[in-house]
Amino acid sequence: MLALVTMQTLFRAKCFRHLAIPGSVRVLHKDYRTVPPQNFTNYESMKQEFKLEIPEYFNFAKDVLDQWTNMEKAGKRPSNPAFWWINGNGEEVRWSFEELGSLSRKFANILTEACALQRGDRVIVILPKIPEWWLANVACLRTGTVLIPGTTQLTQKDILYRLQSSKAKCIITNEVLASAVDAVASKCGNLHSKLIVSQKPKDGWGNLKEMIKHASDNHTCVNTKHDEMMAIYFTSGTSGSPKMTGHSHSSFGLGLSVNGRFWLDLTPSDVMWNTSDTGWAKSAWSSVFSPWIQGACVFAHYLPRFEPTSIFQTLSKFPITVFCSAPTAYRMLIQSDMTSYKFKSLKHCVSAGEPINPEVTEQWRKRTGLDIYEGYGQTETVLICGNFKGMKIKPGSMGKPSPAFDVKILDVNGNVLPPGQEGDIGIQVLPNRPFGLFTHYVDNPTKTASTLRGNFYITGDRGYMDEDGYFWFVARSDDIILSSGYRIGPFEVESALTEHPAVAEAAVVSSPDPIRGEVVKAFIVLTPDYKSCDQEQLKKEIQEHVKKTTAPYKYPRKVEFIQELPKTISGKIKRNELRKKEWETI
Repeated sequence: MLALVTMQTLFRAKCFRHLAIPGSVRVLHKDYRTVPPQNFTNYESMKQEFKLEIPEYFNFAKDVLDQWTNMEKAGKRPSNPAFWWINGNGEEVRWSFEELGSLSRKFANILTEACALQRGDRVIVILPKIPEWWLANVACLRTGTVLIPGTTQLTQKDILYRLQSSKAKCIITNEVLASAVDAVASKCGNLHSKLIVSQKPKDGWGNLKEMIKHASDNHTCVNTKHDEMMAIYFTSGTSGSPKMTGHSHSSFGLGLSVNGRFWLDLTPSDVMWNTSDTGWAKSAWSSVFSPWIQGACVFAHYLPRFEPTSIFQTLSKFPITVFCSAPTAYRMLIQSDMTSYKFKSLKHCVSAGEPINPEVTEQWRKRTGLDIYEGYGQTETVLICGNFKGMKIKPGSMGKPSPAFDVKILDVNGNVLPPGQEGDIGIQVLPNRPFGLFTHYVDNPTKTASTLRGNFYITGDRGYMDEDGYFWFVARSDDIILSSGYRIGPFEVESALTEHPAVAEAAVVSSPDPIRGEVVKAFIVLTPDYKSCDQEQLKKEIQEHVKKTTAPYKYPRKVEFIQELPKTISGKIKRNELRKKEWETI
């Protein structure tokens, strides 16, 4: 019988064993410090144990998800759902890995048959937290099509840019954004298929809910190479239009095992709830790959907006063991009354997306008995640094390097700096490039090349390492703004501002905010015709203009009119000077 087993099947099983190491579920102690890690002993052992061989062929759907289906059928996985979804109207969806597999194969057949998509074709998915978003992720994996997620806050202009830049052949969205797509579709020559998630039919659109009822679940997964393009994530657009960040099947499908196994410390008995927006890479991190690598349950709650009471009720009612949210969310939660809620199942809390204030972690610990384990990474990477169970947590620190990367602090020449000296945070990529790193910026070789300095990939962030090997974030090298977990580039906001007739010039920087951590602030030089207008009324008008021109979350919550912008001799705006004044006031 053994002779009949192909080498690839053997390798796939070997790869699967490396990815997922089930452990027992431990009961939470009242003393949070005694909660032990489930998948490793300590930080040093974790670094030593983490080794992954990269196969020539790898597909997450076939090599991980379908293997968990086999484990389920053999009775070797707890009776935990693979996917558990709720909304505020009492609706609930639970899928086993077998059900997830069947439905995603139906979806895959729709992509290849009804949409006539082929391996390598690009698919834009703009959906909120509904079950079809997860099915779209897995269906793209099965068909070898390239997933391009987008936040539902994208405007018509944003959608046009993404369709044209990516040359996507298919778009999947809901009835809220379908009209915006229709308005720009004629300008997108590559777009030939449109799928809508809706109870009602719409002309020119395939109705996914109806199509999936009649689709066959007989589908053979494409045999993708490990370095084949799997997904594209648009960046925030700091110094220009948003760039396309390419990830291969191995960079996230294998690379995020470091997140799931060590930082999130998941097992098949865990229920993982990540509140990130579906448009960002953080959802790939903690709502798809990391938990399912470990065979854990992905929990999702479709909330129209982040509301503390709903979060508390959900953590109390459902057996959620691991919770991940942005620092802004934690700030909102600790400012609300938590006294009547008990999170009996919760045993591990993590945060990423922006630095978290030590006061927030302290207040959360006092109220829940749990630490918040901060992690640091980018759209381009898996976890770069993190605070892991069993480690001493230094409030304000990003923790220590993850096993996936060799992380250093560098000077301008690419030399490694000693502890205590601030520099650029870099990841060693030569002579051996880590597999948890993006492949390239699609159609932008110049930008891709600019990220390299000697043997290192430069993250664009600045920080330092202390004597104990802990890394500390200092500032972003560029002018990116992190507000409520969203990454906002100033260029796009400034472009929207200057479209208003009152705006002669504009500069956008971050400004401190007690709830959101930081918000967008616009410094505006007015055109002569508007200098005598009511300034408060003009501020509101300009803010509304930006909301309509770009995604609403990007609008400047603070506006200041000034006579002139500070500039360099060459005429470049000195945003760092404006930003420094904002932050000096706190």
